Amino acid sequence: MTRLAGSSKLLRAMNESAALAHLLDPGMLTRSDLRKLTALSTPTISEVLRRLTDAGLVNVVGHNSGRPGPNAEIYAANPDAAYTVAVSVRDIGTSGTPSVTAALCDLTGAVRARFESRIDFLATEPAVALVDVVARLRAEAGVPADHIRHVQLGVPGSWDARTQTIRHVDVPGFGRTGLVPEIAAALGTDVGVDNDVNLAAVAERKRGTARDAEGFALLWMGQDGLGLAIDIAGALIRGARGGAGEIGYVPLYSPEHTDRKLDLQDLFGGAAIMELARDNGITGGTPAEVVRAAAGAPGEFLTTLADRVAVGLAAVIAVLDPYLVVLAGPIAQAGGETLLSAVNTAVRRAAPLESSIAVTTIDDDAVLLGALDAGLAVVREALITSIRDS
Repeated sequence: MTRLAGSSKLLRAMNESAALAHLLDPGMLTRSDLRKLTALSTPTISEVLRRLTDAGLVNVVGHNSGRPGPNAEIYAANPDAAYTVAVSVRDIGTSGTPSVTAALCDLTGAVRARFESRIDFLATEPAVALVDVVARLRAEAGVPADHIRHVQLGVPGSWDARTQTIRHVDVPGFGRTGLVPEIAAALGTDVGVDNDVNLAAVAERKRGTARDAEGFALLWMGQDGLGLAIDIAGALIRGARGGAGEIGYVPLYSPEHTDRKLDLQDLFGGAAIMELARDNGITGGTPAEVVRAAAGAPGEFLTTLADRVAVGLAAVIAVLDPYLVVLAGPIAQAGGETLLSAVNTAVRRAAPLESSIAVTTIDDDAVLLGALDAGLAVVREALITSIRDS
């Protein structure tokens, strides 16, 4: 009898987790809709919805009056059942952009609070600063601390999950061993960390140009740094220590500069773009402003920049042979289709490589959006797992 009871409990939990998964995506479903999606009987669906409603995970949000008979209740996931916080930390260099962007979303993905801020990490301990960021989001959204189920950090570095350390990061204090567990303890919730470009790829997969791609590589052209994300059938390749995609470190050989080491960052990173702009008489306060100005009147600057980008892309395509390469980041957004056309021409001129190249269609902060998407996926999966394991 114990075994039978256990099997019955497991089956009930599986039914509830399946129903919740459908109510999370696409949501707004009637009992009849859920019965068709899950192949469960009407009495079973009714019991599942009762239990999910009693647990505070599901709400009745309306009635469908367009069918014969009594109005059917419409169910959706309770948006207030759990919340996700996303924080994007930037290595701002000389770009003048905010050093932190942050947002809080509910279980449906609706953003309840969002802001940008300049934080001097030389004067402020990162753990203290990030706890304050989360507190400000909670205050703006009116969300209790115990309803924050996950905080997702996007960092301009690589996350080594084995040692729980952020590597290759220039933001002061963020490379300290033990920082992330300290933040999690102070917040009293789960904290995830990922490279900012990987999170931009998460957003591109869910919301952008790569939505239907079998796999893709995303070349991030930031105001200061470069990065690469590799998506294979929806799975990101991070490497043994989280350092896959640190393309800015790829060395270059130049007979003109034998006295110092050059890498891709020196070829088309932010500082290189500003130097190229000065050489071509193009003005602008940031690399993105310079590229936007150049895209309005294509000339030698854009041709040279495209040739430089093609050097990095040729290496990426030759090694990975991705179905698609997406140009992303502030520089790609600023250059748009004009830069894309120049890069396509330069790549064809550089090597006989056949991957499609596209520019991002995301015009918002891709890293922040990707952090929200990644964090929300963790929260939803945890809720479904908790039902299944209860």
